Amino acid sequence: MEIYQHFRKEEHHFIDQVLEWQEAVKRQYAPKLTDFLDPREQQIVESVIGRDDEVRVSFFGGAPLVERKRALLYPPYFQPREEDYEIALFEVHYPSKFVSLEHRQVLGALMSLGLRRGKFGDILCKEEQIQFLAANEVAEYVRLHLHAIGNATVSLEQKPLSDILMLEETWQEALITVSSLRLDAILSQAFHVSRQKMQSAIENGLVKVNWKVIEQSHFECRQGDVLSARGFGRCKIMDIEGKTKKEKWLIRIGLQK
Repeated sequence: MEIYQHFRKEEHHFIDQVLEWQEAVKRQYAPKLTDFLDPREQQIVESVIGRDDEVRVSFFGGAPLVERKRALLYPPYFQPREEDYEIALFEVHYPSKFVSLEHRQVLGALMSLGLRRGKFGDILCKEEQIQFLAANEVAEYVRLHLHAIGNATVSLEQKPLSDILMLEETWQEALITVSSLRLDAILSQAFHVSRQKMQSAIENGLVKVNWKVIEQSHFECRQGDVLSARGFGRCKIMDIEGKTKKEKWLIRIGLQK
């Protein structure tokens, strides 16, 4: 099918899933709610659904600037409301005077419950306050079974979405030149570390491209890709501006502040 040529091979399975959702909406003439999707998956859903007159799509993840959102595919007669996305907001209560918790610890505790990552939205951390979003269908299970994060005993309080922490996303732009569009080359220049160090991070599963772990240093990056390396940060390829006189690629990146 022509649509596959616009995406990487590893994304084809997800495209098949989106096509199934699309057909289900047409067949049943009823809305279809997905799990939480990362931003790249959201882009794919929008591209696949495109300008289909019979199926529309919208996204919501609890607040405007969250990354992970649930998609709602629906026929033209349907008018989506916030409650149709079925999202629960939890605040984590823990002894913050004696222990500090990080994003990765919260995610690890949620994953230890045996649920898919897609059942959880963003994890929001601001100073000592921690919140996370979950699908309504697992909210009660999470509330009953999550009692510890790291070494800290915790309790959960479900709150209305209007109480969500508001975090701002800002990118600091910079220009870099690289010999190739390889993942290790771009990360090395973006974070000002040796290529060997970046290769080691990639091979150890510490690097993601578009929220998926990539373990090949030679992986070729594209415009729009979001790259993250644990311990170094996150950057986005804003624009590949072409080659310099010395045959190096000139790339405009955004570094997350």
